[in-house]
Amino acid sequence: MTQNGPRFGLIGAAGYIAPRHMEAMKKAGGSLIAAFDPSDSVGIIDRHFPQARFATDFERFAEHVDKLKRTGQKLDYISICSPNYLHHAHIAFALRAGSDAICEKPLVLEPSYIDDLTALEKVTGQRINTILQLRLHPSIIALRDKIAGDKSGRVYECDLTYITSRGLWYYESWKGDEKRSGGIATNIGVHFFDMLSFAFGPLKQNIVHHRAMDCAAGYLAYERADVRWFLSINRRDIMRDGVAQRSLDVKDLATYDFSQGFEDLHAVSYQDIIGGRGFPLSEVRPSIETVTHIRTAPLEPDKGEAHSMLARVRADAGRYRDGWPV
Repeated sequence: MTQNGPRFGLIGAAGYIAPRHMEAMKKAGGSLIAAFDPSDSVGIIDRHFPQARFATDFERFAEHVDKLKRTGQKLDYISICSPNYLHHAHIAFALRAGSDAICEKPLVLEPSYIDDLTALEKVTGQRINTILQLRLHPSIIALRDKIAGDKSGRVYECDLTYITSRGLWYYESWKGDEKRSGGIATNIGVHFFDMLSFAFGPLKQNIVHHRAMDCAAGYLAYERADVRWFLSINRRDIMRDGVAQRSLDVKDLATYDFSQGFEDLHAVSYQDIIGGRGFPLSEVRPSIETVTHIRTAPLEPDKGEAHSMLARVRADAGRYRDGWPV
């Protein structure tokens, strides 16, 4: 790492989450040296790093990264904000380029890819860091500590609800394609499932009640919590109650609101990574195994306790017309 701070590359500079990574790089005292995205809608770069090299062709980007390595100016980190299905390949590229990787959620779509990347870490000597920012929020840390300090062995009852609207564009983008995004539980929910295992211990049972393009629900039994969960991007689920619901309700303890106060956690994540305190591959495996099961397991609608919102979803008739949500 140079005396002037870490040098970064960025794959996926035009994506929704990329600005948070750029802000985190800046706050960490780093510099964005090179960026890539097939789209050239990347004017956001000017806000922080107007001198960054940019390419819409991956080969040009790769050639520049290789040149930097050969001339003793290699990138310390390559941050990956590309579509989910490309994470595995882009992480591998970063490690082979002699850089550590910083990857957005979900790290990969299949647990077997974690094994591949673990082997590649050993071969290259580089490290993979994943963004698990909910673990860094003071209220979530306090929840984990409170559960750990409760020696009664109590299993808490919880409701995880995350409802946020997405327009019809979502279903035409890679995010609406399960093969590329992993589906709603993977693309929207993986951070929350990681948070649950962080706070309540190992997962013991994973039951899937409902699974669709715009909504999923189920029941998770952790060592210290039974969780009814519901995820939706369908605007109707918001409008029924007038406001978006984004919360974890731990019965008789507290309700945690995810609608605000989590914006700066990428900056904290970067500071921890640069300080050698990033989350390794072993930490991300449980959440990837959880969402893979949710994506592939047979539905068991009559097993385990269902989230209260699911009854409303089941009551809806004709949620799709010719494959489109209505």
